[in-house]
Amino acid sequence: MNNRIRAKEVRLIDETGKQLGVLGLFEAIEKAKEKNLDLIQVTEKVEPPVCKIMDYGKYIYALKKKERAISHHKSGEMKGIRLTFNISDHDLETRVRQSEKFLKLGAKIRLEMKLVGREKAHQDFAKEKIKKFLEILNNSIPIKIERDLKKESRGLTMIIAKK
Repeated sequence: MNNRIRAKEVRLIDETGKQLGVLGLFEAIEKAKEKNLDLIQVTEKVEPPVCKIMDYGKYIYALKKKERAISHHKSGEMKGIRLTFNISDHDLETRVRQSEKFLKLGAKIRLEMKLVGREKAHQDFAKEKIKKFLEILNNSIPIKIERDLKKESRGLTMIIAKK
């Protein structure tokens, strides 16, 4: 802001959002001082850098508010992935890719496998399917088990998250 800007020329935007064009740095600082506001460099990725006339306190507040909104958006979200007893290898890989997307966004995954009728008698087979799913997923993204495999009335569930 103000005296910390290194560029000789800046593209200036006033407090209403109207573009004032490319001006010399000192001229831009004078325009900001006339209005009792600060000259803030918004981006340095372009030549000349974009500067805005605004109150520095409000600018910092808006940045922090935006940062909070982004960090709270996905962090504690729980996503469900449902596997079936006779799931094919291709479908299993599709679920792995979907899980990978969710984990990269910071969500936790509740893995479910419903067991119906005679499937309940073959829980070892169901556990092997879940184990295979976890191995494939762990090869693409490191995971940790939040809650171990648990037998519930309708089947098996577990919660996993990114390490």
